[in-house]
Amino acid sequence: MAVNTTLSNAVAIAACDAIVDLIDGGAGAGKLAIYSGAQPANPDIAVGVQVKLAEITLNDPAFGAAVDGTGKATATADVAPALTDSSADATGTAAWFRVVDSNDLAVIDGSVGTATADLILNTVSIVSGAAVTISSWTFSMPETS
Repeated sequence: MAVNTTLSNAVAIAACDAIVDLIDGGAGAGKLAIYSGAQPANPDIAVGVQVKLAEITLNDPAFGAAVDGTGKATATADVAPALTDSSADATGTAAWFRVVDSNDLAVIDGSVGTATADLILNTVSIVSGAAVTISSWTFSMPETS
């Protein structure tokens, strides 16, 4: 039998909100770290030999309320002003990111790129000491599996 799970608009919006709200867990703001190397299979797997290139403290709350989109619910990160690490930790090619709450509990991992990725940067070539800025970021929950 085929897998054909679908969610209503309201459920997709609630699920999207619930996920991004986990980023605000703990007493402070969550953080987004950008890494080189292979992305782990999921956020429950500890970072290993990957190099942390930059770390950006998110706003608190990190995202606005999710809205219905075509086939998905989408939440948009609060990036006003733009989220910046004013001095990157290391030089390398950005490949993936991990978001943790203020208690350092992993919430979301995703790909990094300049076009078709979960997190879009103007360049994936990070240079130690240079600024790294996120000017826009969205998270989506599909209505179908």
